[in-house]
Amino acid sequence: MSDTLPDPVANTTNATNTTTRTQVFNDHRELLFSIVYNMLGGVADTEDVLQETWLSWAARNQAPGAERIGNARAYLVRIAVNRALAHRATVSRRRETYIGPWLPEPLVGPLADPPVPDDAADAALRAESVSMALLVVLETLTPLERGVFVLHEVFGYAHTEIAEILGRSPSAIRQLAHRAREHVHARRPRYEQPAPHVRQRVTERFLAAALGGDLDALLEILAPDVTLWSDGGGKAQAAGGLRPLHGRDKVARLFAALAPRSGKGLRIAYRSVNGDPSALLFADDTPYAVLVLDLTEDGNQVCGIYTVANPDKLAHVN
Repeated sequence: MSDTLPDPVANTTNATNTTTRTQVFNDHRELLFSIVYNMLGGVADTEDVLQETWLSWAARNQAPGAERIGNARAYLVRIAVNRALAHRATVSRRRETYIGPWLPEPLVGPLADPPVPDDAADAALRAESVSMALLVVLETLTPLERGVFVLHEVFGYAHTEIAEILGRSPSAIRQLAHRAREHVHARRPRYEQPAPHVRQRVTERFLAAALGGDLDALLEILAPDVTLWSDGGGKAQAAGGLRPLHGRDKVARLFAALAPRSGKGLRIAYRSVNGDPSALLFADDTPYAVLVLDLTEDGNQVCGIYTVANPDKLAHVN
């Protein structure tokens, strides 16, 4: 039996260090989650990357003789971004066998209070940065292009900062940023998003028409080039089938035909989904689908419909 007694000072110091590094990580967790989610589009995948980031952060702080990290935020972002890029290979392999259109896992929260006038532009940018429509476009970028776009366009990182995060030259980052921006804007031109109360009003009108099977009302509210994405993952009925459905007439007639058998008995709850006023549909108390609409520039018609019915993606919704 050893005669050596525990050093209370050392134990106290270790406990303090553990508390400190945990607090520092938690202080940056929301930022890390937002960055990684925008790079991967899935909550479970994001949580996996954050767990890996935490383990790397904890090991670095526990390493004997390790130098003090001067900028914890920069260190954590660098680790998280590179872990997310490495995780993309797993995500891509999973998508290859996914049944039907794949949509991001929705982030659901309460409807936000209307922003004060001075914050209107910032609020619109925040909503656009995580919108379902933009995330769908980001899926068409390469992993590196997407990472650069998210860091620069969404979170405001300078090209030199991104170069340090990714271990590339600033000129290479600028080229990636240019390609990503041109690609995104070609598929989703930037324009001021309709106000939240407009989005909710249109969502209510659309649901009344769709669940009521009102073909004339659907033809009026849908834009001529509307596209329907329906993600059932092979585990739930997908309204549009196994491919996105294009065109006002096809989409309107589909919803009108589905209404008699799927529109009855559903309860509607209005929530914020990826920053936009949207709708949750419940069958009894079980989440049935999340519905997100993308509107035309004037806010009068629907140009994109995103429905997520895959129960795996609704597991955290209530």
